[in-house]
Amino acid sequence: MNPDSAPHYAYPPSLIPQIAFDAALLRPRRFREDALACSAALHPPLRLLGAENIPRDGPCLLTVNHYHRPGFAAQWLALGISAAVPAEIHWIMTAEWTAPGKWYELFKSLASRCLLGRLARIYGFTSMPPMPPRPRDVEARARAVRAVLAFAKTNPPPIIGLAPEGGDQPGGRLSQPAPGSGRFALRLARLGLSPVPVGAFEADGTFCLHFGPTYEFKLPAGLSAAEKEHQAATIMMENIARLLPQHLRGQFG
Repeated sequence: MNPDSAPHYAYPPSLIPQIAFDAALLRPRRFREDALACSAALHPPLRLLGAENIPRDGPCLLTVNHYHRPGFAAQWLALGISAAVPAEIHWIMTAEWTAPGKWYELFKSLASRCLLGRLARIYGFTSMPPMPPRPRDVEARARAVRAVLAFAKTNPPPIIGLAPEGGDQPGGRLSQPAPGSGRFALRLARLGLSPVPVGAFEADGTFCLHFGPTYEFKLPAGLSAAEKEHQAATIMMENIARLLPQHLRGQFG
């Protein structure tokens, strides 16, 4: 997208110091309130498609593509959706920003771990190790999954937000989700969380969110665990793909 025609993503001037202060003190905040404030500063205004599919409450699992282009900050995915959904969403967020091969890789990793960890705590979110998977993160990833499942069981009716791809994708095109995403979505569906797909993209100089109808994971009997994982992930990504412009659907187009 031409930077001159891109939306203007701005934050209310007083909001960043407030968040920084509360993060330093680990004082809880409501993410939806901050999302509404940020959304109000967006120009042009956020465009909502499929508004009739926006859930009013849970239990549901919101899945969104990890839209990316240079100059677009991924937090706007969560900010936009949280502003649109009239209830608090429990987001699954990355625990760390990585920069493989860069001279500042270690500094970025350590600084982001501290910052993102504090943001997760003040908003009550669950942190998940970054993608692609690293062998040392296996136990931390398992703990994060258990934490989300525990949240879903003890906070009825939950709304959980997830970007299955787990990171920026070349050209913003939809790609294969992170390993285990299909199995994770199946476990949440068995707890009664209906999957709700969301397509995020920019068009005509506007940030757009397209909400789709709920669906079910209808899998044939007799599948192996790996086959269930693959089919569930494919169903999840195909439902997101239907909500995106053709050029962003990637291998699911």
